[in-house]
Amino acid sequence: MTANVEDDQRWLALAVEQARIGWSEGGIPIGAALVHNGQLIAVGRNRRVQQGSVIRHGETDCLENAGRLTARTYRSSVLYTTLSPCFMCAGTVLLYQIPRIVVGENRTFESSEDLLRSRGVRVDVFDDLECRSLMDRMIVEKPELWREDIGLEPSAQSRTV
Repeated sequence: MTANVEDDQRWLALAVEQARIGWSEGGIPIGAALVHNGQLIAVGRNRRVQQGSVIRHGETDCLENAGRLTARTYRSSVLYTTLSPCFMCAGTVLLYQIPRIVVGENRTFESSEDLLRSRGVRVDVFDDLECRSLMDRMIVEKPELWREDIGLEPSAQSRTV
């Protein structure tokens, strides 16, 4: 599976578009796209807020939107995501043996890249300015939602007894 930077940027832009849509819906601005042999299979976005879900992250929403695919399809696809995947999403990648992930940015969050690489997944990080800007804005404007999304307790000043 060869990488073409122009193609990667085009597919990552679709994931960014999903992140923007999620943010405009009041959700968390993380998007994803699944591509197989240069063909878009599905896109998704974090819908935890919109659907009251604990598992609808951008990557899992994208894979759910892809529907049932053959193992061969997953094993030769690329997952594009605006933010480095959490362990749950990384586990999904490992389960379906997706061989490559293109990450828009990992400055605001990075937890599973070493695990993915240790299991043979190629992880390419683009350090995309728009991906960083979306996450930086979300963290500033909705810090408690961000803490919840990454599995942290509310900050001390926002706790209620």
